[in-house]
Parts: sequence; C-alpha cells; structure tokens
Amino acid sequence: MGKLYIVPTPIGNLEDMTFRAIRVLKESDLILAEDTRTSGKLMKHFEIATHMHSHHMHNEHKTVENLVARLKGGETIALISDAGTPAISDPGFLLTRACVENGIDVECLPGATAFVPALVNSGLPNDRFIFEGFLPEKKGRQTRFLALAEEARTMIFYVSPHKLVKTLAEFVQYFGEDRPVCVSRELSKLHEENVRGTTSEVLKHFEVKAPKGEIVVVVGGKVERKESRVKNQD
Repeated sequence: MGKLYIVPTPIGNLEDMTFRAIRVLKESDLILAEDTRTSGKLMKHFEIATHMHSHHMHNEHKTVENLVARLKGGETIALISDAGTPAISDPGFLLTRACVENGIDVECLPGATAFVPALVNSGLPNDRFIFEGFLPEKKGRQTRFLALAEEARTMIFYVSPHKLVKTLAEFVQYFGEDRPVCVSRELSKLHEENVRGTTSEVLKHFEVKAPKGEIVVVVGGKVERKESRVKNQD
C-alpha cells in the first residue's frame, strides 16, 4: 500500500518552502499539481525532477479512481496546489476522502496557507474564528450575508481583486459601516499590504486605489452592545 502526502507550497516567498516538503516531493513517485506550468517553476527552483500530473477542479472527479488504484499498488503520491495548502479552497478533498475510505495512509505536512498570517496580523480577535473562503457568486450570497451578520467570531474570506470593492460594499450593507476589517494583499510577497480600518474606511481606500494580487479579508464579528443601566436612588 502506498501513501498520499499533502504538501503545502509557498504563497509567494519561496523561502517559505520547508526542507521536508522538498524531500517528500523529490522522493515521491508522482506529484499531482493544480497547474503543472505554475508548479514547474517551483520544481525547477528546488531541482525537483519528479514527474507531475495535472490535478484540478475540472478533472479530479475523473482521476480519483485511477489514483487510488496507483496508491493501492504501492506508489507514493504528493499533492500540491498552485500556492498554499491543498484542499483549502483548492483541490484535494476528494482524493483525501477516497484514500481514507480505502484505508490508504494520508499525511499532511505543515506549511503555508494564506488565511493564517492574514488573521494573525489583522489585529482582530483570533482565539475564535471562522473561515468562509470564497462567498457564493450569486445563488445563496444574500442568505449567507444575512447569517454572517449575526456571527460573533472573527470571519475570514478569500476575495478576488476585481470583486473586492463590491464585497466591501456588501460588508457595509450587511455588517454596518463601523465593523472592523483588515484587507491583506500579496502576503509574503514584495508588495505585501495590510489595510485596516472600518468597513466604510477600507471601502473608500480601494475605491480610489484599485486592488491587485491575492487577497484575504478578515472581518470582526458582531459585538453585542450592552445597554447602560441607571440605578434608581431613593
């Protein structure tokens, strides 16, 4: 019986690649990559010559059965995504579940994922939080916002740059204009930026300055306001 390794890769800065990740990728029989062209640059940088196959959201349903058969045959397979940890808003869940169901060993290496540094450097409470990933495009979007408006925990979202202004405007609409928010852009890269403020302040910032790059948005949860009580005196 073989083994499936889930291997995180850097979200920007190549120095975040771990020694263990490099070793596992070199020793595996096959690397499953979300985009072999993107991952090819990483492989070349770290002199990893292991053969790669494309494994992404459009073909993973068709390839899982064959990959499970190869793992049962004794092969070691490493799964990577374009950046960060596979299965976190990226392909990986289907294959991992199939391996678990078939008694195949799965090991996930610790490593880079975008939402953790975004949460920690936001300055918002991080003892309790929820990860929402990408919001629904159309169907269910309003319903999700209405539910999240009552959420007391810190919320984390992945947002594409061309939808950031629209999403921030929706935050103002559903969460209020004073809700604290932090937009982290291009984490670990040369032009990393963290814009903090209220939803209305951050919205105004990006209405003037068009956002670019990979974006994580962290939003403070709803805070129950305590009504002041006046004690009657005789």
